[in-house]
Amino acid sequence: MLIERNRSLLLLVDVQDRLVPAMAEPAGMLANCALLLKAAARLGLPILASEQYPKGLGPTVPELLALLPEGAVSAKTAFACGGDPEIQARLRAAGRDQVVICGIEAHVCVLQTALGLGAGGYIPFVVADATASRRPESKVAALDRLRANGIEVAIAEMVLFEWLGRAASEEFRELSRLIR
Repeated sequence: MLIERNRSLLLLVDVQDRLVPAMAEPAGMLANCALLLKAAARLGLPILASEQYPKGLGPTVPELLALLPEGAVSAKTAFACGGDPEIQARLRAAGRDQVVICGIEAHVCVLQTALGLGAGGYIPFVVADATASRRPESKVAALDRLRANGIEVAIAEMVLFEWLGRAASEEFRELSRLIR
């Protein structure tokens, strides 16, 4: 199934100050989250972000927080974003059935969010190169489990080009520079 611009939204999960340093290979994850945030903003897609217990884990990292629209962040204590009433309401209000998910940790909040959204009638896509876990094997296990449960796994470049749909546009010329 294609990820369609007019059907999807971007959900950034828990990319927070005190979590990111503990992740395996965080630089690539951060770069791909930033790419997705820039592309979603340029294409006019709804963007939501969660913060797991921000009092203890800190806010979204500054480089991504700067790319979020005002009011995009919701605090939560449930591991699954869909387990939070405010995030549920924001998802419904967006009116989109496809949810592109990036963030951390792949085997906890990202996994539970994707599985929960899938069970709730949404079509989740987890962006493998825009997710991370503390241990690489935890991320591998999460991606394997997601696939086994029918959740599609993509990479940031796939998402970008599916959102664009065609090369003959100013959007393509502008956004293709993000991956060069």
